[in-house]
Amino acid sequence: MQIRKLDPKNSKDVRQFIDFPFRIYQNCQQWVPTLESEIKLAFNRDKHPFYKHSEGDFFVVESEGDTLGRIAVLQNRNYCAHHHEQIGFFYYFDVADDLEAARSLFMAAMTWCKDRGIKYLYGPRGFLRADGIGMLVDGFEHRSALGIAYNFPYYGKFMDELGFSKESDYFSGFMTCDQRLPEKLHEVAEKVKQRGKFWIKTFRDKAEMREWIPFIEKVHNEAFFNNPGFYPSTEAEFKILAGNIIQIADPKLVKIIMKDQDVAGFIIAYGDISEAIQKIHGRLYPLGWISLLREQQNTKIINLNGLGLLPKYQGLGGNALLYTEVEKTIINSKFEFAEMVQVDERNFKSKSDMETLGVNWYKCHRTYRQEIDNFIK
Repeated sequence: MQIRKLDPKNSKDVRQFIDFPFRIYQNCQQWVPTLESEIKLAFNRDKHPFYKHSEGDFFVVESEGDTLGRIAVLQNRNYCAHHHEQIGFFYYFDVADDLEAARSLFMAAMTWCKDRGIKYLYGPRGFLRADGIGMLVDGFEHRSALGIAYNFPYYGKFMDELGFSKESDYFSGFMTCDQRLPEKLHEVAEKVKQRGKFWIKTFRDKAEMREWIPFIEKVHNEAFFNNPGFYPSTEAEFKILAGNIIQIADPKLVKIIMKDQDVAGFIIAYGDISEAIQKIHGRLYPLGWISLLREQQNTKIINLNGLGLLPKYQGLGGNALLYTEVEKTIINSKFEFAEMVQVDERNFKSKSDMETLGVNWYKCHRTYRQEIDNFIK
C-alpha cells in the first residue's frame, strides 16, 4: 500500500481522482457524484480563486495498481486568520472499506499539515465557504441533496477508530408542502410589512439576479458573521458561489426581504436536480445540461439552502415575514417536498427557526477534528 501525491496538471491523475468514487458507489442509489467541472476547477491553480490566498494538494492511496482511496488537504489561510488558529481542512475524502487505507490517507494529510506548522486537521470542509460540509452519520437511506456529500456508514466508524473527535453536527430536514404556519404568524407578518416598511423583492430573470450579487454578498456576510463556521469569502469566491446558484435557480424562488431600500434578508431556494446529476454521472458536457434542464421542470423537491435575516431586524418581526415567505415560496410552486439543507447545531437561532417552520430533521453530517501531534507519533 502506498500514498501518492497527484500532479494537478496531469490529466490522468485528475481523472483517477474523479473516477475513484464511481467504483465504490456504483450500486448505491443514494450517492450523487460531485460535478466533474467542480473538481477540475479545484485542481486548476491558475483559475480557482482559493489559490490566490491559500494552498492545497491531492492524494490517493494505491495497492498493486488499484486505487483504494482519495483525499484533498487544504490550508485556507483566510479561515485561519478569521478564527485565529492554524488549522487544515480535509475534503473529497472517499475510501474503500479498508481502515489501513483510510489511516494512510490521513497520515499523508497530517504530514502535509505538520510541514506547514498547522496544529489541527478539520473537515470535511471544502475550497469554498458553501461547499457541502461534513460526513454523513445519519440518514443513509436518503439520497443526498445537491452539492451535499454522501458516504457509507463505515466512514464514521473509521473516524472514531482513528481518534478524531466531533466538531459539530449539521442537520438537514424536510417539510411536506401541505404543512401550514399558524394564521397568527401571517397576521404578524402583514403588520410588519405595513408598519415597518418591509417589502419583498422578486426577480424577473437571472440577469437581474446577477445585478444583485454585491448586495446579497454584503447582507450574507453580516447575517452569518457570528456563525461558528463562518469566514469571509473573497469577491471572486462569492461570484462562484452566486453563479453556481444562479445556474440552477428559478428566479421566482429567490426572494429578497427589503427594509425601505436596504436588503434585510434573503431566501435562496431551487429545484433539486440531484437525480439528474446521478444520470449524467456528474458530467455537464456535452449533453448533461439537457438532463438537468429537464429535471428542473420535473422535480417535486425544492431545496432551501440559504435563509438569512440581519440581526438588527430580527426583533422587529422580520422573522415572521421570513417564515411566511418561505411558506409562500413552497405553496405557490409545483413542489411536494422541501428540504432545508445543513443547519449547524451551534446556530441555535436558525435551528429553532426551522423547527418553528415544522421541519423534521432526517439527515446529519458531522465535522471532525484531530490534533496532528496526537496522530503523528
